[in-house]
Order: sequence, then C-alpha cells, then structure tokens
Amino acid sequence: MKEFVIETRKLTKCYGEQTVVKEVDLHVRKGEIYGLLGRNGAGKTTLMKMLLGLTPETSGEVEVFGRKLRGQEKQIYPQIGAMIEAPGFYPNLTGTENLEIFARLRGMKREQTVKRALAVVGLPYRDKKLFGNYSLGMKQRLGIANAILHDPKLLILDEPMNGLDPIGIAEMRGFLVKLSREQGKTILISSHILSEIELVADRVGIMDHGALLAQKNMKELKKGEETLETYFRNVTGGVGIA
Repeated sequence: MKEFVIETRKLTKCYGEQTVVKEVDLHVRKGEIYGLLGRNGAGKTTLMKMLLGLTPETSGEVEVFGRKLRGQEKQIYPQIGAMIEAPGFYPNLTGTENLEIFARLRGMKREQTVKRALAVVGLPYRDKKLFGNYSLGMKQRLGIANAILHDPKLLILDEPMNGLDPIGIAEMRGFLVKLSREQGKTILISSHILSEIELVADRVGIMDHGALLAQKNMKELKKGEETLETYFRNVTGGVGIA
C-alpha cells in the first residue's frame, strides 16, 4: 500500500453549536490526484483550511507526510502549495511582478523560479498586463503558479475550476495532470464539477453536511456501470451536487 501523504482521524470543526466538519477520516496517497467532492457548504473548504492551519480543528488529528501536523508546522508547510478560495495578488502589478514578490519572500532566485512556474501554467514571463486586468482564467492560472513556485510535494487546491469557461477548465485539467504525472506531485482538489474530476482523479471522496461519506478508487468505479454523478447521488441519498 502506498504511504498516505494526508491522513486525518476524526477531524472535526465546530463554530459554536454548529458542526461544519464531522469526524472526517481522510486518506490521500502519495502521487495521486484526490478529488474532494461536495455541494457548496458541504465542508470542503473548512477541511482544507484545517489541513493548512488556516483554521484550528476543534478535535481530531492531522498527519502530513507521516508526521503529526501539530507542533511540526514549520517543517511541513514549506512542502505544501495551496490555493484556497480566490487567489489574492496586487492588482496594480503584473503577474510576473506578483510572483517575484513571493519568490523574494521565500528567499528564492526570482527570475529562474518565476519563469519555471509561469511556463507550467502557460503564462508569459514578460507580459505587461496588470493582474487587475486579468480574466478569471488567468487569475486561476497565476494562483496555481504561485502554489507551485517553491516546488512543493503536495498541492491543496480549493475549487480551481470554479467560474472558468470550458476552455479554461480543459487547460486547468491539463495543468493538474502534468503536475501529477510528470512531476510526481500529490494533489488534493475540491470541486463540484463532477465531469472534470472524473477525468483527472485517481480517487474521490464525497462530503455532505460536513461528513466524509465515502472514498472511492476511480478505476474501480469505471469498471462498473455507474458514472461518478450516479455514484454521488447514491452516496448522498439521491441529492445532486448543484
């Protein structure tokens, strides 16, 4: 069995009396693309924020790269790249200038590092367009470029295809597959676009009302007659993802 890059045990998050993530046992294996599926409000983003330390867990445990996250954040976080919700950059700077700031903060060689990241997502290095004038697809690409800037082993991406047109979705799919298959990165991606996750994911997990209801190997699913949408509906009691 492959080692788990991410493993949670009964991970729970409560806000007052409201439980938004309920005792989640998540297992993401090394080198795979794992699709975390669920409707808006299912708890996907909150779960990802706990994995990244952006919000503290109420109870439960998180292990990343086989080590407990709590108390080892400084050793673990440099190996993770993330894009949670809308990527935030300076609107009056170009994409290159924005990435150069992040590279400088990380103590990295700016030109070499930024060129490499932009090449992966198909953005030009010397483009003069300001971030404030970017299309949504370009903003998402730059968010991915920033996430991979420091060549992390693990990527955690929250709805990277959200709001993209069909061409943008296809391009994003290509980036993810390239990062996984060619660079060996482990990718945890949340989405409500089942048709796209079906094309890229090695395994999927289905969340509803804060609970992780099921985890499924996509090869096994494709051997049967169920589509991912049918499987999702069956797991959630007939409820669609829209």
